[in-house]
Amino acid sequence: MAKSRKAATGAAGKKGAKVKVALIGAGGMANSVHYPSLVEFKDVKIVGLCDVMQDKLQATAEKFGIDKTFTDYQKMIEETAPDAVYALMPPHHVYDVAAWALKQKLNLFVEKPLALTTYQAKTLAHHAEQNGCITMVGFQRRHVPAIVEARKMVEKRGPIHTAVGIFYKDAPEALGYYGGAIDILTSDAIHAADLVRWLGNSEVKSVASDVRSIGRDFPNCFHALITFESGMTGVLLANWCSGRRFYKCEMHGSSIAAFIDPDESGVVYADNGATEEQIDPKALGPGDQPYHYLGFWQENRHFIDCVKAKKQPTSCFSDAVKSMELVDRIYSSTM
Repeated sequence: MAKSRKAATGAAGKKGAKVKVALIGAGGMANSVHYPSLVEFKDVKIVGLCDVMQDKLQATAEKFGIDKTFTDYQKMIEETAPDAVYALMPPHHVYDVAAWALKQKLNLFVEKPLALTTYQAKTLAHHAEQNGCITMVGFQRRHVPAIVEARKMVEKRGPIHTAVGIFYKDAPEALGYYGGAIDILTSDAIHAADLVRWLGNSEVKSVASDVRSIGRDFPNCFHALITFESGMTGVLLANWCSGRRFYKCEMHGSSIAAFIDPDESGVVYADNGATEEQIDPKALGPGDQPYHYLGFWQENRHFIDCVKAKKQPTSCFSDAVKSMELVDRIYSSTM
């Protein structure tokens, strides 16, 4: 059992030193977007990898040149003394690991959603605050270069007054995600809800929603009108019974509008179409791989930078609780 430590500083607290990172989980998202990003950072050293599946563990370790592997994450933490931990696991498995790590005063990154329920999320946020941990939930849409650039362009003319988050899929799952462990909105469509909340840049004021089950025996269609204290109106359009996967973001300001599809294209119109500026999402990242321009590289960079600076990321656990609360309000406010 690793001993409880002071809030993690370690190598990250020394100028020029590398941030020591320990990894828990060798699944698909870890291998495709998070670990490729981390190995590209010259100021990061991966000190250990843990997974209970030996085949995945060894394949991932070989892929990313990780020397030390473990099947016991507590042993890994004790032996490697990391500055930060990535716990990349399904939401119904991550709670115990995350709670333990926070009680060891470890800085922690997890994928969205933070937990199965808002209560669990609040509990983890409490542990993080009590133990002085730097935490982050992977709401990577906030870090998509094309969305960030479009937001800057729109806000040059003033506040965004309307934002739309669109997320469509055609998913035949019978019970949501992970065999029914968690619903669609909390597990995945929360991406779009969180993006709208991030653009709102203030507390949620009111929610009116329409949640339906179309062709399934569980909710798979989510529409919401959300007002914010900032004065912005947010619109969520999400359903898992459409013709294909489609993600899009709209931002409307003073005589300016941005329409961004992070996978394909973006355009900003102004002054009744008098000016038009194209945004190429793939040209804004540090490379040509999807994780370079879809926000994954950037969110991992943000977390590492925050660990080094000893400040909370934009989507720290306490902030992620608010996105969970928004999901709750979408369900409870359905017409």
